[in-house]
Amino acid sequence: MHEAHIELQHRIEELEIQSALQEETIQSLSDTIARLQQTLDLQQAQLRLLYQRLPDRADSGGEPFNPASEIPPHY
Repeated sequence: MHEAHIELQHRIEELEIQSALQEETIQSLSDTIARLQQTLDLQQAQLRLLYQRLPDRADSGGEPFNPASEIPPHY
């Protein structure tokens, strides 16, 4: 009976360890998704800005549009 109790305790401890590791992994994935969402939001804003400026350049008869020259100041 005592051996069965020790085995059960060992299995419970292993499950607790596994659960803790899964929680850590889930939190890490959640943090990564949040960072990716921020990056995506920034890229979408930049793309909207580029599309807004395209007609201005085409209508002005100026230089061809060069996205590399339009890098926002925070880069």
